[in-house]
Amino acid sequence: MKTLRAVKVGDTVRVVKLHGEGAVKRRIMDMGLTKGVEVHVRKVAPLGDPIEVTVRGYELSLRKADAEMIEVE
Repeated sequence: MKTLRAVKVGDTVRVVKLHGEGAVKRRIMDMGLTKGVEVHVRKVAPLGDPIEVTVRGYELSLRKADAEMIEVE
């Protein structure tokens, strides 16, 4: 299982599954990260948190903990 946290800068991946429950999963889905959507990793902060991605045409910053819940291929 590969998560969004493990993706290298410059790579584009597709979301396979969202882990987590309740409000956390709902918040991730509200940000546009749903099954099947393509995500491009733009930048990673020097200490690895946050991760900046492009999803559905806009830039989004995610915490490492949130990126760990997003399974990609």
